[in-house]
Amino acid sequence: MIKCAYRQSLHANNFDFLRFLFALFVVISHAYPLSGASESKQWLYQLTNGQIVLARLGLDVFFVISGYFIFKSLQRSNTLLEYFKKRFLRLFPALFVVLVLTLMLIPLVYEGDIPFYLNTAYYTYLPNNLSLYLFQPVINGVFDVNHYHSINGSLWTIRYEFSMYIGVAFLFYFRNHDKIVKVVLLYVTMCFLMLNSFYLDRFSGSKLFGMNGYEFLDLGAFFVFGSTLAVFDFGNIKRKSLLLAIILLLLGITIYFNMYSLIKHILLSMAIILLGFMSYSIRNNFGKFGDASYGIYI
Repeated sequence: MIKCAYRQSLHANNFDFLRFLFALFVVISHAYPLSGASESKQWLYQLTNGQIVLARLGLDVFFVISGYFIFKSLQRSNTLLEYFKKRFLRLFPALFVVLVLTLMLIPLVYEGDIPFYLNTAYYTYLPNNLSLYLFQPVINGVFDVNHYHSINGSLWTIRYEFSMYIGVAFLFYFRNHDKIVKVVLLYVTMCFLMLNSFYLDRFSGSKLFGMNGYEFLDLGAFFVFGSTLAVFDFGNIKRKSLLLAIILLLLGITIYFNMYSLIKHILLSMAIILLGFMSYSIRNNFGKFGDASYGIYI
């Protein structure tokens, strides 16, 4: 009964629509560098004085939504194995299919100096990218002369998201102790926000398991704050429309004064969760045939 009610509440919202919409933002944004144009040509980049690009906005939104619902998933999981099984099924089957299809198509576009079947990078592409942390963006001889060399420019983010899954898993044994989880998540959120505000540039060149320190902190802050909103059950807050209007006004003010980067993790995260839980009948059933956003993204 509880699981059935959860499924109903999960689809009685706009999150499937939001994920789909922002996945399209990523696709549209990537079309610029693929065609040799600068992302600075985007209308959103110009409107926000260079503070926001479509792809980055889409990515930030994904991490907010993921942080919110992954924590909810952890709370519902009876074991860590069950939790990671759900995370595995969410990410890896589709990723495997995309990688295999890529390898099947590579011979059609390969222009290397040696036959593709003698190119070791061809054989490491699948296992390296399935491992996430040995991420391999290119195969020499494929798209070498293109404006954007990477074969699939979206796959680099999956290792960051999976790392967040691992981080949240440490809360498993406290998931039913709201006070402990709230304190821990608030503390972690404050740490992420402080590092983003004062020390982000210092981590831009650092590496952690192949991940860029800048990206880990920036994306991680969205994920962690999304989880914090989940533990405080922010989706059930009253007067969503009024609060959303205030947040959107504040976002507009911060963008106008070029301060978006200082407050984006808080305001954007709250706005997305509010938008997701505000009921609009036209979009409530948007994902009744499944969530296509991950497939579009990768």
